[in-house]
Amino acid sequence: MTLPLIFCLVATVIPVFFSKISSAPTWLGLQALALGWITITHFEEFSLHASLVGLEVLLVRAALVPHLLRRALRKQENARISLMPSNLFAWIIAIMLIILAFKFGDGARADARALTLGVVAATVVIAFLILSTNHEPKAQLVAVLFMENALALFETLMPESWPLTVHLAISTVYILTVCIGCWLVSGENPVCKAPADVVEETK
Repeated sequence: MTLPLIFCLVATVIPVFFSKISSAPTWLGLQALALGWITITHFEEFSLHASLVGLEVLLVRAALVPHLLRRALRKQENARISLMPSNLFAWIIAIMLIILAFKFGDGARADARALTLGVVAATVVIAFLILSTNHEPKAQLVAVLFMENALALFETLMPESWPLTVHLAISTVYILTVCIGCWLVSGENPVCKAPADVVEETK
């Protein structure tokens, strides 16, 4: 379970430091692939429940959601900006938050559990850092989706998995959130436009 956790962490950290908003769907898809790997290997025995949950993660989080987000960003002129400001101050804060997140996971004592908590905490603090440093609605939507993946990863720490009906309900809410977010960042809604743009259009 260590390898997919490290893969998930890498797919979370690298885009924050080096990637543009336009490449976020690819990284979200990689996170979901790692999450599906973790979900399937989390079950001690192969079962229909494990297969369906893993399939749901791969279809929704690794395929459908990145496709919707990529389509929404395709015609955006400012989608080439960095996901997080590329300056030394922001990078130092990000590194300190990641270290602090893994310190939080040390209390679990068991290696796999501590690493899982560390990855969850690191993903959450990175999402909050993006929300606080990038005012672009596109970047904030990506941060919310990062946080959603962290919550899905946290489920693997539960002693018993949720029923399939709960998974279906969560996936429905997740897809609706992505659809609404993609509609808002598409530029067709005045809510997501800068005030100056709205004033210019009303002249």
